Formats: sequence, structure tokens, C-alpha cells
Amino acid sequence: MSHIALYRAWRPQTFQDMVGQQHIIQTLQNAIRENRVSHAYLFNGPRGTGKTSAAKILAKAVNCERGPAAEPCNECDACIGITAGHIMDVVEIDAASNRGIDEIRDIRDKVRYAPSEVRFKVYIIDEVHMLTAEAFNALLKTLEEPPGHVIFILATTEPHKLPATIISRCQRFDFRQVSLEEQTERLLEICRAEGIEADEDTIGYIARLSEGGMRDAISLLEQVSAFGGDRITLEAAVDVTGGMAADHFYQLAEAVKDRNVAAVMPLVERLMQAGKSADKCLENLIYYFRDLLVLKLAPQGGAVTERVIDPDRFRTMADAFTPGRLFAMIDTLNRYQAELKHASQPQTLFEVALMKLCTLSEERSAGEGSERGASAGEASGAPAAEIGRMRQQIEALERKLEQALRAGVAAGGGQPSDGAASRQPPAGGRSSAVRSAFGGSAGGAARSSVKLDKYVAAAKEPEFNMIRMKWNDVLQGVKDAKITVHAWLKDGEPVSAAEGAVLVAFKNTMHRETTEKPANREIIEKVIHDTLGGHSRLVTVMLKDWQAAAEGAGEQKGEALQLEPESAAPPEPAGRPEWVEEAVKLFGEDLVVVKDKE
Repeated sequence: MSHIALYRAWRPQTFQDMVGQQHIIQTLQNAIRENRVSHAYLFNGPRGTGKTSAAKILAKAVNCERGPAAEPCNECDACIGITAGHIMDVVEIDAASNRGIDEIRDIRDKVRYAPSEVRFKVYIIDEVHMLTAEAFNALLKTLEEPPGHVIFILATTEPHKLPATIISRCQRFDFRQVSLEEQTERLLEICRAEGIEADEDTIGYIARLSEGGMRDAISLLEQVSAFGGDRITLEAAVDVTGGMAADHFYQLAEAVKDRNVAAVMPLVERLMQAGKSADKCLENLIYYFRDLLVLKLAPQGGAVTERVIDPDRFRTMADAFTPGRLFAMIDTLNRYQAELKHASQPQTLFEVALMKLCTLSEERSAGEGSERGASAGEASGAPAAEIGRMRQQIEALERKLEQALRAGVAAGGGQPSDGAASRQPPAGGRSSAVRSAFGGSAGGAARSSVKLDKYVAAAKEPEFNMIRMKWNDVLQGVKDAKITVHAWLKDGEPVSAAEGAVLVAFKNTMHRETTEKPANREIIEKVIHDTLGGHSRLVTVMLKDWQAAAEGAGEQKGEALQLEPESAAPPEPAGRPEWVEEAVKLFGEDLVVVKDKE
């Protein structure tokens, strides 16, 4: 048999031909044997895993003249006709091009008629998630109560796009990706049957490129065999599929290891002249450095050796990198890979990514790698000891405030106030009372007062919209400079900009106070200056205060909004406690007296 049409020749014709879906095959065969075939099935899974092939085999099995049988005979008129597509009672529909309500109405009108050539009418709707909402509604009633002679088989790669009402009316089967071992075994079987010489390294490379899809694996084998004839090699497979040879990986990794930018540029140029695509090369490099990292952290694992051609050379290269540097390089390449999809000059961006790898500092790489591995939460790099010390300071300041209030000192400015000695601050307002009484943050770092009027006026300016659009670049720059500062800063969001300063509102007090530390502020303001140009200062505020100012609640004094009493309201003594201010914000200035009716 000629091997120029391998996929057509080796497409599954029986359940036994299916690879990697034994759990589904057994379930379907048992249903056929016990005459309990469902009226509707949903086959979902990755591309090339056998969904449509299984649907056709099921149609043949239930309509076989020697059955219904667990395996179609592929010899009777019904099986041959279904395989060739001549039986009018077995209909395969591509929902991508027949997605409207008219096509589904046509099906709904025809299902009532009995089959004319075989036992069951079978409707196979491929890519069913492409149907419109109206088409799904038209199909719903038919799926719920179809005639006994009709079977629906829906196939899709995206089941989450199907309405729940459709899914609930079908028996669902999840097709999984075919394992590398199963793919390799089937490809070697095809090569032996077709008289193609190929070693296991070549077959393994083809199987890995298919990403679990048996159809893609056979198509790639057909493509490589058409190029190489009766004998295919790893080099031929790499050339045909546009991949990178192992020696290319080694040369690029060697240049990155030595930080030799001069050696990187000619290597990239040779790859591009050889017809390699920049995005594919970048993807392969991520896999390569990932394998180096796994070999570094789990040398006893066998996950890497499947991809490695020369283990000794690969192990020597892994020893030349630290885990921290490998983490940073993978992170950098992943970021550039996302940008490469929309780049007008992909080769240039690929060169820039490699130059970035060459210039990554060892100290920063190690620091970022250890922080990334040590945490998965929001404050990934924040030392636990520092958080503990801040909590102790807050608790000590709260105790001092309570003692001062019991002695008759007002929380606002340290002067006695009428009735202040007899009142205790509410439990929920302790931390805010601490900040008000001591004129700064709970951590002891006093902040300058912020007048919000000019920021409220500037919030609608076009200039601030440009700053908001570039804020992700600021966050990325801070992350590159120091990931711990990024962990605190990302809690805030820019809300305005005026007079060369960017106002950032925070939801969490601790995040704001840590961001205000001089060392952290210096890093952030440098990144802001480099990214935004004319703006170089950072100003912070609590989000609730900003929202109150933006809604026109009153004049801003310091960092707490002071509400001006209405003319009808009695004047309040100056310097009243902050918990009174919070009550005024909630309930207003008017005093209402409720009297019991006598």
C-alpha cells in the first residue's frame, strides 16, 4: 500500500482501532450488547482524539446487518455504505458551516420519518458548539423526546459553550489526549505495515509535536514520510515540521550561559534563513529551559529524558545554570511569547528576548526564582517576620490609644473634649483611631496630608486616561525591580494625576503603609518616571476616602474627609474623635430624638 495517504488508510474503522479511549469504548460496547443505546450522546475532547471516528463506528455498530454488534463487520452493505457516506439515514453535519435555525428545523422535520435503508437514523453534528442560540432552542425538544429510531451524536472541542439544557439531555463522554507511549506504539505499527524505516527518536519527536492528538500524529508522519521516502530521520522530521535541532538548542543555551550577545545574533539569523519561525523557536526554547529546570530540581524523574537526545550533554548544560536564573529566563520568554503573536517584526522581538536572557543579573534571577517558588499568594515575597512586627506595633499603639482615651484625651489632637473621657472608641474603629491619635500610619511612618480637590478635578482629564492605560507597564517595571514591592503596590489602583504626581488608592491599610516606606517609594517613583515621563511622584490615599471625595461628600482635610455641618445642624467642637466622624458619615449631622408616646 502506498504511504501517501496514511491518514485515510489508518483511520479507525472499528472500536478496536481506537487508541487511548478504552473507557469510552467499553461503555459503548456494553450498551450495544445490552440493547441500551441512548438516544443522544455528547463526545467532547481535544482535537484529533477520535470523536467523529467513534461516532461513525457507533453508527455502523447499531446498523450492522449482523448486529447490533459490539464491533461492526465492515463487510455488509450497511457498514460499507456508512463508511463511504452513501447511506442517507446516517447524516454528518458540520455545525461550523450549518449553524442556523433553518438547518436544525430541517432535521426536526425529518426525524419523524422512519429510516429507509438501515435500522437507526443517526445524526452526527460535529463542532456543535458553533450552533446559534436559536438553533439550540430548536434542537432542544427533539433531543428531549426523539423517536425511538433516531440517535443524535454531538461532537465538540468546547463543551462549556453548550447550554446546560443540551448537555443534560445527552450521555457525555470525555475523550482524553492520547499518551505519548500509545502514540509511539501506533506510529511504529504504521511504519512497519507501510515499510517505512524510522527510529524511536524520530517517532517520539513526531508524537510530541501532535500534543496528544492521534490524527495530528498520523498526518505529521505522512508529511515527513512524503519528504524522506521509505526512510525518515530525526533531522528530516525537524526540517519538515519547522522545529529546532538539538544542536541549535545547545548553541543558543551556550551563548545565553556565557552572556554572549555577539554569538546570539548570527544563530538567530541562521535559524530564520533556514525557514524557522520565531514563535516556534521561542516555544521550543521554553520547553528546553523547562527541561533543564526539571532536571535541576528533580534529577531522578523520568519526565525530561523523553525529550532529551544526548543526556550527558544535557546534564552538563543544566549544571551551568542556577534554578533562580532558569525561573527568570522562562518567565521572560513566556512574556515575550505573548507579545510575539501580535508583533510586526517577530525576528527582532525574538532577538530582543535572547538579549534579555543574556543580560539578566544572577543575583536578581536567584532572588526572583526563590520568591516565586516560596509563595503562591498575593504577598509572595513579603517576609513573615516583617508582617509579624507590624502587627505587634499596631496592637501596642491601639493599647496606648485606649489608655489615652480613658484618661480623657480626645483622639483627634490630644486636647480634652467634652464627653470624650466617658466614651470608648468602637471596636471596629481601633486601627483608624490609632492613626488619627498619633498623626500617621500604624507602623510609625507619618504621611503628609493629601488635598484631594485638585485630584478630583483632574480625574476626568485625557492625560490621566493615558496614565491608566500604562499602569500595567508601571506594575511590570516594579516587579522587575523588586517583586516584594510589586506585591504591595498591586493592591492599589491609580485614580488621578495632577502636578507631576500620580494618586494611587488602596483598599488595604497595610499595603498602603508598606508602599509608603522610603526605600519602596524610591523604587516605585523611579519606575513611574521612566514609564510615564512627566510624572515622577507617588501619592497614596485610602480608597474609601477617595470615593467619598469623588462623590462630593465635602471638603478634604488631611487624609480624612471632614463633613461641613449644615446650617440647621448644631456646631460640633473642633477636634472631635474620628469615630464620631465615621458616625456622621454614616448617619448625617442632623440630631433626631425619638420619644416614647405616653
